[in-house]
Amino acid sequence: MIEVLVLYYSRHGSTRQLALAIAEGIESVKGASARIRTVPPVSATCEATAPSIPDDGPPYAEAFDLQECAGLALGSPTRFGNMAAALKYFIDGTVNTWLAGDLIDKPFCVFTSTGSMHGGQETTLLSMALPLMHHGMMWLGIPYSEEALNETHTGGTPYGATHLAGPKGNNPVSEHEIALARAQGVRLAKAALAMETARRFS
Repeated sequence: MIEVLVLYYSRHGSTRQLALAIAEGIESVKGASARIRTVPPVSATCEATAPSIPDDGPPYAEAFDLQECAGLALGSPTRFGNMAAALKYFIDGTVNTWLAGDLIDKPFCVFTSTGSMHGGQETTLLSMALPLMHHGMMWLGIPYSEEALNETHTGGTPYGATHLAGPKGNNPVSEHEIALARAQGVRLAKAALAMETARRFS
């Protein structure tokens, strides 16, 4: 059994819904399970602190979650075409993981939620992918063989699963968006299993 890490930051719940759909896809693959983690918010007030355990939802991610995972799904809402500061703060603190090479040759995917159709979905996915490629990871997108990618009128890109939340963040996650997130989870789990098998027999 391998574990695939689903790591996300979510303020209003849309990114979390995509994370759960990706986790469902991972769990549907025999031999794979999903480990769901989040990150605490950051504050411009130096004295502000977050509890070490969140009030609800999954635990906060730690370095060993990256070390132990066979693959990674990374998600964030869009902040001006970039990942949220809370997630970037966590990623910026993974230097020791990079030095140890813990993520080399592991597959990853990225996902996001935006307020508008052209609100930076693809640039946000790119912003999350860049540091992971520096870690030596391998990017998995969504192929056009997934019918929902051709049919969606909301979120969904070949770069990764997305959701169009609307300007007030209250659009429900569509069937196509859920289908693409699940498919991405399945693809990530299968790739992680294949790489883990190859590593064991190399």
